[in-house]
Amino acid sequence: MRLSAEKNRSKSARATTNSITPSPKDRNLERVNKKDGVLRDYKLYCFCYSALKASTRKFSSKNLIGQGGFGDVYKGYVRYCNMKAAAKPSEGFPIAIKRLRKTALQGDEQWENERKFMSKISHPNIVKLIGYCCEGEHRMLVYEYMSGGSLEAQLMAENATRLDWRRRTKVALGAAKALHCLHTRGAPDFNAKLSDFGLAKYGPKDDQDHVMSRVLGTKGYIAPEYIGTGHVTLKTDVYSFGVVLLEIFSGSCAVKKYSDGMAGDLTKWAEPYLSNRQQLHCVIDQRLGNNFPVEKAHKFAELILRCLDSDPMSRPTMTEVVVDLEELHENTSSNRI
Repeated sequence: MRLSAEKNRSKSARATTNSITPSPKDRNLERVNKKDGVLRDYKLYCFCYSALKASTRKFSSKNLIGQGGFGDVYKGYVRYCNMKAAAKPSEGFPIAIKRLRKTALQGDEQWENERKFMSKISHPNIVKLIGYCCEGEHRMLVYEYMSGGSLEAQLMAENATRLDWRRRTKVALGAAKALHCLHTRGAPDFNAKLSDFGLAKYGPKDDQDHVMSRVLGTKGYIAPEYIGTGHVTLKTDVYSFGVVLLEIFSGSCAVKKYSDGMAGDLTKWAEPYLSNRQQLHCVIDQRLGNNFPVEKAHKFAELILRCLDSDPMSRPTMTEVVVDLEELHENTSSNRI
């Protein structure tokens, strides 16, 4: 599942074209490290551009499955016996290809950071990086394809009854464990898998501060202190995760669409209801009906508010979030109110 602030950060920074032609040093490094299509340092497949292009039907809009600040994500197919070769959908193994836009604000450095970082992460709740493409001006990352689709797609589906209260808490817990792993760099059913949640993990260590020269990411998920100052800490990610929790709780996207066609910030709309026990029914997903444990719903709302606190220091750590969600998920039954 794609859960991130990719469910990550784009605000009003002007797009500039990045030069992403490999330097002689980079080309030499690629040549030294590659053997039999695998980058030895990071154990990734090295895909050629032509194969990925063919696997996505020339990056057809019909194969487009996601978009973010980094670029577009396409579904492709490769052969079972030779993952470096394209295949027909009926004959191949599905993959997800993140293609860096030439004008992407994150740029070549972010691509390289993600490639190195994700190749070292092995966790049941984090989408696995399979390989990459670094050919001429083309930069791509190849991930395992999640057949269950994204959280957004599940929540926005007309028939979202499959996402009962217990499944929602399970998804939230799985995603929290994934982000906790990224924050601590620890070693590693309706499992959530986190993908493209990438900013603070490349910046500060522990609770140290890091200043970004450009505000990047997806509207609706960005912490207020990051917008205002460019300061990034791990608590910046906690805010973004709080938005994801609110999406799970409310069944709405981070940018809420109103009946008049106008768009608004989900967090600003929801916060007054979350803090009022008598009005919680106004924000919880109506498709749940009365089939949820009331007290646990109140505690879930309290956790969301803590994550969305305007003061970064008052937000919980991801360790604390995991503990709270484990308590919310344990012994959960669909009790009627």
